[in-house]
Amino acid sequence: MENVRNLTPAPAPTSGIIASSVYTAGRRVADIPIEEAGDWAKKPDHVVWIGLLEPDRNLLLRVQAQFHLHDLAIEDAEHPHQRPKIEQYGDALFIVARTAQLIDGRVTFGETHLFVGAGYIVSVRHGPSTSYAAVRQHWETCPHSLAKGEDFVLYAILDFIVDNYMPVLEQIEDEVEAIEDKVLLRPMTGSDIERLYMLRRDLLRLRNAALPLVEVCRRLTSADLPQINASMHPLFRDVTDHIRTVQEKIDSLREVLAFAFEASLLVGQSQETAISKKLASWAAILAVPTAFAGIYGMNFNDMPELHMEYGYPTVLVAIALICSFLYWRFRKNGWL
Repeated sequence: MENVRNLTPAPAPTSGIIASSVYTAGRRVADIPIEEAGDWAKKPDHVVWIGLLEPDRNLLLRVQAQFHLHDLAIEDAEHPHQRPKIEQYGDALFIVARTAQLIDGRVTFGETHLFVGAGYIVSVRHGPSTSYAAVRQHWETCPHSLAKGEDFVLYAILDFIVDNYMPVLEQIEDEVEAIEDKVLLRPMTGSDIERLYMLRRDLLRLRNAALPLVEVCRRLTSADLPQINASMHPLFRDVTDHIRTVQEKIDSLREVLAFAFEASLLVGQSQETAISKKLASWAAILAVPTAFAGIYGMNFNDMPELHMEYGYPTVLVAIALICSFLYWRFRKNGWL
């Protein structure tokens, strides 16, 4: 099945009704007011598809009156910050999915609430999310697929949500690769470590947003939901496969970031060890003239070497030879 992916967020329209259309045989036949949606949904082979963006309570109550939606579902749709889930209220399904976008380097999350019943589907968007206009426009060019009904529209929206996790991960992956390239060159700074932590945290949040959709799709492929035609089950299993791919990519990126942090620590420790070796080497070399100076600077009266004709140059030569030997030895061992 062909997928739709919108890589760049569309300009956010004003809150309220984004689209309210009725379809038959996969073709749009009319744009309708909310107050007529219930009557159109009751007509055989007609599907009402309504898109809402951050609606107020009054608008949700108008939609509820048309499709007799459950009060608890309306309450959830009015207040975002719900965990991804699927609930059955009589003949209607209520589904919550989390959307994700990368804004100013941080993953931000929105929510989509979906009401699905006989002859209708209503999507309610909250927070940052890509408009579903691309989904509507794409599948309107494929009336044969859209004619499968509201459960196909549900599949199209869920597939679109999951596919739009990938651009977020691709941008994060580019940044992770840049971190990998830098980590072996120099230890991480405080800002680098903070950014790495933020990326790991955002990836975990994205995983928590995406993974519950596996259970949602599993429920959608079960036989106890009459709202979903059995012919649609392979499509929802395909969405599950996409979610698993997202999960694997998230886990892989989190592991890479963990390894990058560990590698940075090792590089830092290695550089500190190298510096310590250099300091120790030079300290040993400088200890030689210091020792000679300390011995012959004690000013005892009876020190035979002080009266030798060649005592001074002999000491200088001895210091030079010992220091040269130590320098050569440390250099050979890689300490200098």
